[in-house]
Amino acid sequence: MNSEGIIIIDYGGGNLRSVFNAITKLGYHPKVTNNAKDILASTATILPGVGDAGDTMDSLERLGLSKIICQFIHEKRPFLAICVGLQVLLSRTEERGQHECLGVIPGIVKKLPSGLKVPHMGWNQVKQIVTHPIFDGIPNEANFYFVHSYYAKPDDASVVAGTTEYGIPICSVIIKDNLIATQFHPEKSGALGLKLYSNFLKKALGEK
Repeated sequence: MNSEGIIIIDYGGGNLRSVFNAITKLGYHPKVTNNAKDILASTATILPGVGDAGDTMDSLERLGLSKIICQFIHEKRPFLAICVGLQVLLSRTEERGQHECLGVIPGIVKKLPSGLKVPHMGWNQVKQIVTHPIFDGIPNEANFYFVHSYYAKPDDASVVAGTTEYGIPICSVIIKDNLIATQFHPEKSGALGLKLYSNFLKKALGEK
């Protein structure tokens, strides 16, 4: 198994260890780093996320990683973003007023509608909108684990690969070229979450 070149970006986010443990459980040996050269030299990169998109952007900017992430994605290299990692891909977030994000996916991150229990926390179904290798072996409308108070609203609906009902249909999976992003946490989603990680890494590393 070729597991060289798997990077988990360390910007101070809260779920690094659980993502690292999930990838390790699959038999890979990821490297946790915020070194720009390591990220650009990697075969596949994962951006975890927990908490505030504004704080995440502040950390990425402080570490000089915003341009590195955008370059990696624009080169159409395998990139997986999780939860807040998905949200910072958009143009801006309403969290903490208005905060500019990476702008890789044009659109806005909005607060979940009033009247709903916030955060949206626990298991919920993901409806697959497209057929894609990331979903191989994962049933349509399978349950994954969510924890979030804001949701992504891309301008281009064609990048929305999965949706989840929580008062309204929310975007729960984004796919564009070799960029994949999930609003849910695969590392907290049991066997199917591990399967999603496995699907991503096998495709990224050219494994069968």
